[in-house]
Amino acid sequence: MTTYWCERAWLPDGIADAVRIEVDGGKIVSVTADAPRAGTVLSGLTLPGFANGHSHAFHRALRGRTHHDRGTFWTWRERMYSLASRLDPDSYYRLARGVYAEMVLAGYTSVGEFHYLHHAPGGKPYAEPNAMGGALRQAAKDAGIRLTLLDTCYLAGGIGVEPDEVQRRFSDGTATRWAQRAGELREDETFRVGGAIHSVRAVPEDQLSEVAGGIGPLHIHLSEQRAENEQCVAAYGRTPTELLHDRGVLGERLTAVHATHLTPGDIKWLGAAGSRACFCPTTERDLGDGIGPARTLLDAGVRLSIGSDSNAVVDAFEETRALELNERLASEKRGRFTAEELLAAATDHGAVGWDEVGALAPGAGADLVTVGLGSVRTAGIEPSGVVFAASGADVRDVVVSGREIVRDGTHQLIDRPETVLAKEIEALWQS
Repeated sequence: MTTYWCERAWLPDGIADAVRIEVDGGKIVSVTADAPRAGTVLSGLTLPGFANGHSHAFHRALRGRTHHDRGTFWTWRERMYSLASRLDPDSYYRLARGVYAEMVLAGYTSVGEFHYLHHAPGGKPYAEPNAMGGALRQAAKDAGIRLTLLDTCYLAGGIGVEPDEVQRRFSDGTATRWAQRAGELREDETFRVGGAIHSVRAVPEDQLSEVAGGIGPLHIHLSEQRAENEQCVAAYGRTPTELLHDRGVLGERLTAVHATHLTPGDIKWLGAAGSRACFCPTTERDLGDGIGPARTLLDAGVRLSIGSDSNAVVDAFEETRALELNERLASEKRGRFTAEELLAAATDHGAVGWDEVGALAPGAGADLVTVGLGSVRTAGIEPSGVVFAASGADVRDVVVSGREIVRDGTHQLIDRPETVLAKEIEALWQS
């Protein structure tokens, strides 16, 4: 049994003082407010761990190298493909290990990795078919974060277009062969497996249902770009959401990533199906994607989550408050979300298959993030305002599944993650 005493903690019914949290076997056993000081003291405000619902770990190597580019999402994608062509299991492990360490330092305790970089250059399978996924699994374990590998089906270079040289690394040829390879992955205490449809551009209509027929969480890039919608309507006579509806893909397992350019009918279908939507505001801003209808989706019954996507920014607070701030820009109104609604989106581990995580309550997974309230950013704030005032730099302590991973702002498993990242990224671009 491990005891944590929190100066303040955000419990399901609000913020409380002097909270004792007892942990055993990776689970929270008891939570007591107004308790005498005992055990490990966590000074500041303790929150449930944040969930990163959508990540492409290898995109981290693009940070600071593409932001100034003119052009579009599609020209950015060419730089991304150039990077993808340089990676192998060893280099991917080293890069992802640093990326996942950065995530934990920023307050994320689980991550959904939207993984489509499966094979060797030219599309030849590795001797171990899941070597790239295995590299991510080991990287997450070594960095101390829960990982859901959202193994992604990516079969086409566009609607009716064969994969190009780089995209052949992503493709298993058919949904059946994708399912066979992904089915060899085995879960453990901090590793779970889900599926993903890359997009309606990358999986033909007649194979969507097979990909959706698995178990665990199911994700898809949905209506991220207007061009995606236009291509789908031209090819199928339906929006991407309509296509998914007709093919039986919508449902409670599904998370629509981005969900930026939706019609009112799309929103109704997603809500009626009980699907989720994962917003990635820092990436959506960086790529000029647009502002998605987050408030309207939530009102329609679509549960929201957040993700770091391209990892151009890794900061759970920045993603969370952007839900509200982007809504203000789009609607010209303030107060679109309550602080509780924002926290619920930020801690929706169920979006990546960890339904038992995301609350400081008995029986929940023991993921705790403590934010300092004495920095120049947080000094003098009301504790509930932390989602607007804090940054990842204010995270002082992180506990994942009962294990202390960050102490006083220092990662306990990896020495100087910034050095690890700098070395690997420089090596990739010089290769």
